[in-house]
Amino acid sequence: MTGRLNSAQPYAIGLFRIVVGLLFACHGANSLFGTFGGETPDTGAWPAWYAAVIELVGGSLVLLGLGTRAAAFISSGAMAYAYFKVHQPQALWPIENSGEGAAMYCWAMFLLIFTGSGAFGLDRLFTKRSTALSSTATDQTPVAA
Repeated sequence: MTGRLNSAQPYAIGLFRIVVGLLFACHGANSLFGTFGGETPDTGAWPAWYAAVIELVGGSLVLLGLGTRAAAFISSGAMAYAYFKVHQPQALWPIENSGEGAAMYCWAMFLLIFTGSGAFGLDRLFTKRSTALSSTATDQTPVAA
């Protein structure tokens, strides 16, 4: 049983990354453009506008699996900031201060920093391509005249 679960791990991480990235990007689009009925902050307003941009761009990159670790790192930090500066001063526990979303996104993105994109990510496509190019370059030996 453990062997089967371990062999499916990259696919589970890939699906987790896709869902988290999609939800995070939707949250950013909602905040930035009001696409799902949200209120939009003024352009450049601190911290709401910058958080929305990080959510939209970071969520999109995580969704695609492109630069997953870097995007997840920045997104996790943004959600930690959101929790401790916006939610936590209202009350200690996330259930009391409406910070469950920020806390969950923070930890989900934190996990992706260490797991990477998993399956179905563009990171893997570029890694395979660069590995293939570097191996063909090292296989060629210069011809001595």
